[in-house]
Amino acid sequence: MANDTDVLIVGAGPTGLVLALWLHRLGVKLRIIDKAATPGETSRALAVHARTLELYDQVGLAEAVVAAGREMDGARLWVRGRQRARFRFGDVGGGLSPYPFAVSYPQDAHERLLGDRLAQAGIEVERPVELTGFETDSDGVTARLRRSDGSEGTIGAAYLAGCDGARSVVRETIKAGFPGGTYSRLFYVADVEAEGPVVNGELNAALDTADFLAVFPMRGEGRIRLVGDIEREEGAAELSFADVGQGVIERLALNIRRVNWFSTYRVHHRVADTWRAGRAFLLGDAAHIHSPVGGQGMNTGIGDAINLAWKLAAVLAGNAPPELLDTFEPERIAFARRLVASTDRAFTFISQNGPLARFVRLVLVPIILPAAFAVQAVRRLIFRSVSQINVNYRGMALSEGAAGKVRAGDRLPWTGEGGPDNFAPLKRLAWQGQVHGVPSADVTAACAAAGLALTTFPWSEAAARAGLARDAFHLVRPDGYLALVAANDAARGLAAYQALHGLKFGL
Repeated sequence: MANDTDVLIVGAGPTGLVLALWLHRLGVKLRIIDKAATPGETSRALAVHARTLELYDQVGLAEAVVAAGREMDGARLWVRGRQRARFRFGDVGGGLSPYPFAVSYPQDAHERLLGDRLAQAGIEVERPVELTGFETDSDGVTARLRRSDGSEGTIGAAYLAGCDGARSVVRETIKAGFPGGTYSRLFYVADVEAEGPVVNGELNAALDTADFLAVFPMRGEGRIRLVGDIEREEGAAELSFADVGQGVIERLALNIRRVNWFSTYRVHHRVADTWRAGRAFLLGDAAHIHSPVGGQGMNTGIGDAINLAWKLAAVLAGNAPPELLDTFEPERIAFARRLVASTDRAFTFISQNGPLARFVRLVLVPIILPAAFAVQAVRRLIFRSVSQINVNYRGMALSEGAAGKVRAGDRLPWTGEGGPDNFAPLKRLAWQGQVHGVPSADVTAACAAAGLALTTFPWSEAAARAGLARDAFHLVRPDGYLALVAANDAARGLAAYQALHGLKFGL
């Protein structure tokens, strides 16, 4: 346990595993520990969204996730047993992302896939190994560890990543506050085999007088996941699926043939007030937890991991100053706070009782939502938001410039439908330049001088639809977000940007 490493990752859920995969691909030495003796065999997280698949494609994971999961091409709203609205992802996501859908893929299977990929790279999750505490100084982190047999030891690392969940030891050690709250109602999750109108391969959300039910498709004939609320009296024995209210299930004509797994849980909404203390970082559920509305939690944690991974790799390789790591928290905490606020409002609405709440759910929603879904702009906004392709870092330290409808900090718009696939070069996991049109001689020379790979694409209608400006220069970060966008004097802008941030690009 005394071997030194560049990064010690605490927690082997999706966030920690993705962080490990990206760090390995970027040449970083790492160790990853988890206090559980074995990987989880049940899970709540299920949805893998388009932005996560785009990021996975950069490391060759997207195809495997799509193949192993179940594509969800749409969502339906039911009110008291009647379908009142339908939303097809493919109708609005086409042209926006190479993955105009979500994938239903249980977290336990997801973790096994990620763990297998790490094992193929020669990296094993060390289990069961518990972090009991750590100290940091200007040179690194000394972590105290305990194994299941009671033996203890320490490990030295340059950096520590706390991916250890809602009860994070890392968060407690750095004394980060975790403000927020817990919803009063109890919720359940159940994997079942069933038949009925909502066993249709899409996400189905059902509102009822007192109940809420979400139905997710799963791989396998008739397999679905149910998420809903459940009543529990004070002092009652442990609940089972037999205690679930049958009103909404009966009105949906849902015939449950078999219950494979059932669990109850409380829903929280919290964001840590700081995500970093020196060389220790918080990511995923250790940094933010929120309601299951929209299936955003796991995807957000994965986004945290990739944001931090390339920055750690750059600093450790001497290609960026340590100050680059100062951008991790501002970029990710801003999105997490917006996400928690929005999902909290939605969750409060669907889970509240009382005459006014019932009137809104059962009378107003069936009128408003179908009308909203009929508007193309609304449907595209919903897809952009739920898929997380609209997550951006505009106005932040690493984002500079604008051209056309695109601003620095945006995710690089995709042009692969009807035009050249400008996401293909992102597999380099490196800084790069892109121009749709003809780059100026000065830009070409500036990229060569900076050691920056420049990819030129012929101007296309797809680029115009994506809002790109013809001949503009786009400096793309390793995670596919735009750092610098310049239509004029781009060569000087690139040199100034590189000098300001102390970056070495390297071909």
